[in-house]
Amino acid sequence: MFARSIPRATVQAGRSAQCEASHISTKLPSRTWPPLQQHGSRRHASTVREQFRAQFRRSPFMFPLAIASVLAAAGWGAYFIPWYYQNVIIKPYHNFPESVAKKLRRALFYSRGSYMDIKEANKYFRQALQIATEEGMDPFSDEIMGVKYAIAALFEEAGYYAMAVDVLEIMRADCQRWMDEFSDRHWNNGNRARVKKNMVQICVKLGSLYDTKYVNEPDDAEKRLVEAVESVLMERQRRETEGLKPGEGEFMTDDEAGATLEALGQHYEQYDSQHLALPLFVRALGLCPPKSCHSVILMNNISTSLAQQTASPSAPATSTPPRAVFIQQASQWATKALARASSITPPDRNEECDVGCAVATHNLGEFLEMEGKLKEARGKYEEARSLAKAVGFADGVTNAKQGIERLKMLEKQKKNM
Repeated sequence: MFARSIPRATVQAGRSAQCEASHISTKLPSRTWPPLQQHGSRRHASTVREQFRAQFRRSPFMFPLAIASVLAAAGWGAYFIPWYYQNVIIKPYHNFPESVAKKLRRALFYSRGSYMDIKEANKYFRQALQIATEEGMDPFSDEIMGVKYAIAALFEEAGYYAMAVDVLEIMRADCQRWMDEFSDRHWNNGNRARVKKNMVQICVKLGSLYDTKYVNEPDDAEKRLVEAVESVLMERQRRETEGLKPGEGEFMTDDEAGATLEALGQHYEQYDSQHLALPLFVRALGLCPPKSCHSVILMNNISTSLAQQTASPSAPATSTPPRAVFIQQASQWATKALARASSITPPDRNEECDVGCAVATHNLGEFLEMEGKLKEARGKYEEARSLAKAVGFADGVTNAKQGIERLKMLEKQKKNM
């Protein structure tokens, strides 16, 4: 009951108030008010120029520096962004259709850095190859072969060596099939030479992967490396005897052919077949330019092979030179390596010359040690350590220190005797 009486009373009070207000308003005189006027002169306009002046007065040094930095950053961005787009986004893929390039960009994005994802990268690489096939690209072109090399490199970098080997073996088999079926039709457009060169390079890479401790298949490594060397030597011999056919194109440069021979020599050296490694190193040296620092490395390899030379299993014992002869020849090659390195000057000279000097000097120390000339050997080890330290060759420093420690032990043994 009480709840209903309240709003009624309120309404009545409201009506009473309205009547009173109406009664009062009728008694007030009417008045006209002038419109309000805004006085602009009383406000200080906040303009950009005044803000700059105020900031300059507060910090006359830092404010101009900040403005200059902003302008420099804007200018750098105006230059770098178009450059990046043209040289990083567009240029590396200009030989691909855009549909393929799009997938390759995604694949490379997932192939490196903090976003590395092997599964995603491999997926986009495969999609790129599929689209390239649909677009009619040559599966043996440098562009498509490069994509396949990138897939193998991706697996190798991630530690999936067996998968990298599988990719390369498929590539090698495809190239071999093409050579067997189609090479005779492509003498004059350069395709035969290009595919054959790819086969050699794939075999060399397979040899290095098979030789790693993670795969450890030395027989397969030797098989692929021998295949590569035979292909190089046979092709070079054919070109020398028959001459180049019109439009045939280059096969492999002397440096590339020498590197193939050297790869097989290093394989034999790794598995203590010095009598097989030595002729390969000598042949590779013959293909190396005289002003190349890599010739110093090859001379050191020859020197080491001679020093470790033992009787060849196929050679009669009477025809094998004595051990002292091998050591003497090894010393001569190490000395030649030092002379070659000293004769090479910039711009031909590079890090290989400096490292080669340290290695050759160390080898001379070892040869002197083999001959029992401990004092002379120690001097060579000291010199090798200084050379290696000067060029930042950490392994050379370590090996020299080990040689010095070994000589100290031998000297103590001699004194105790």
